[in-house]
Amino acid sequence: MKHADFPPGLHLVAILSLLVAAACAAWIAFDVRRHPQKMAIMNFVWPLTALFGSVIWLWLYLRFGRLKGEGIPSDEQETPKWAAVAKGASHCGAGCTLGDIIAEWFAFAVPAIAVWLGWHTIFSEKIFAVWILDYIVAFGLGIVFQYFTIKPMRDLSFGQGVVQAVKADTASITAWQVGMYGCMALIQFAWFKPAFGGVAEVNRPEFWFAMQLAMICGFATAFPVNWWLISAGIKERM
Repeated sequence: MKHADFPPGLHLVAILSLLVAAACAAWIAFDVRRHPQKMAIMNFVWPLTALFGSVIWLWLYLRFGRLKGEGIPSDEQETPKWAAVAKGASHCGAGCTLGDIIAEWFAFAVPAIAVWLGWHTIFSEKIFAVWILDYIVAFGLGIVFQYFTIKPMRDLSFGQGVVQAVKADTASITAWQVGMYGCMALIQFAWFKPAFGGVAEVNRPEFWFAMQLAMICGFATAFPVNWWLISAGIKERM
């Protein structure tokens, strides 16, 4: 695989974008330690989503998340529908974000995994094979995140909680990953490869900058699905 030769300007933009997002995530992580969310899983969701959403998700947290924290006065106004849907999609996105980080670095450290998943036999590009692992890990973590939301809210048994979590988040996770894959493919093969002579590898900041953009596309494709899931009562309003 030929590696890209990125210009210094893009390299700097990628690093700055990642640093700003990391700072937002760190601030939220510190804040939820002082003011834990009433729904415990959100203590992990908000920092994880800030890794791609940066200042936008910091604003979402301050506007619609922090008010749910312990020790924060609340006016008890109902969260607007669009914000509730954004929180639901972000909840799914946190599992996808963590899953993709784990899967991408694991496949980078152990390239044989991509071969086992079809690189060189089914896929000419490694990225397509790794996406299979991305989906598997993201799906598993997404269901775990949803389980710890649905179970306490509905007072379900373990088995019932797992079934309802799968029911609530399968479509959402799939929609998110499809949007993420589509954007990532466009960036890697329609921008990076023709413009810079190759794709960005996992150990390059440009790869994770592209992933930030791709995750926002994942949010965009998951948003209408979450709107329907919440409206239909399949997924809890948060």
